[in-house]
Amino acid sequence: TSELRRTRDPTTNVENRRPGSSKLQQHTTIDIDIQISLQIEEANIYKETKQFTYKDGAQYVFMDLTSYEEYRLNEKEVGDKAKFLKEGMDCSLLFWNGKVIDFELPITVKLTVVDVDPGAKGDTAQGGSKPATLDTGAIVSVPLFINRGEEIMVDTRNGQYMSRA
Repeated sequence: TSELRRTRDPTTNVENRRPGSSKLQQHTTIDIDIQISLQIEEANIYKETKQFTYKDGAQYVFMDLTSYEEYRLNEKEVGDKAKFLKEGMDCSLLFWNGKVIDFELPITVKLTVVDVDPGAKGDTAQGGSKPATLDTGAIVSVPLFINRGEEIMVDTRNGQYMSRA
């Protein structure tokens, strides 16, 4: 009776079956042509500008100002963007098959400083920085000359102070 042994060729990683033998055939090359034909349906993704109108519990409500249709996103979907989101702000909502899958804030937003340590005499634009809490709850680093009640411009991509508004 002949014995069937299964061995692996270390040079080609091809399985060889040799009845009655364990000797490997070295440097075996196998050419395989594979033709794959896939049809991928184009994704129906589009952006529309909607206004953030209010927060309802754990949901953020955006509205189409033409049709008055509301779109709701939960806190998880909004994520860290919430710290720069203000009522009345226009945002770009990204839709896929009629469902909101993401949204973009404006690149710069005007926010009000609600809490900051008072500046000391002699603070200049070339001095250091200090943390400031904004009306949305975000904390950003601002120059020493910025005081409570001032409006500032913040870059929403990185959360950095840009200038006074």
